[in-house]
Amino acid sequence: MRQREVQDDDGTRWSCVQALAGLGEGAAAEAGAAQLADGDGRVPVVCTPSGGAQSVRAMLDPDWAEALDDDALRAAIAGARREG
Repeated sequence: MRQREVQDDDGTRWSCVQALAGLGEGAAAEAGAAQLADGDGRVPVVCTPSGGAQSVRAMLDPDWAEALDDDALRAAIAGARREG
């Protein structure tokens, strides 16, 4: 399971993990993730805060865990909080 953690400007630490990441590797996991992908191929990522804020769900590129820098991940969390 790929997980990333970032801290926002308010000091809240966010743990982010792709939805269905617990299915493991292989065809079943890929098929489950593909069903959740949007029309642009982005996948759902759930970010859970360390404090009293509510968890958020953001749609990110499939390689988000490796390719997305911390600033972009924080921006995605902030955007999901505004939408939610």
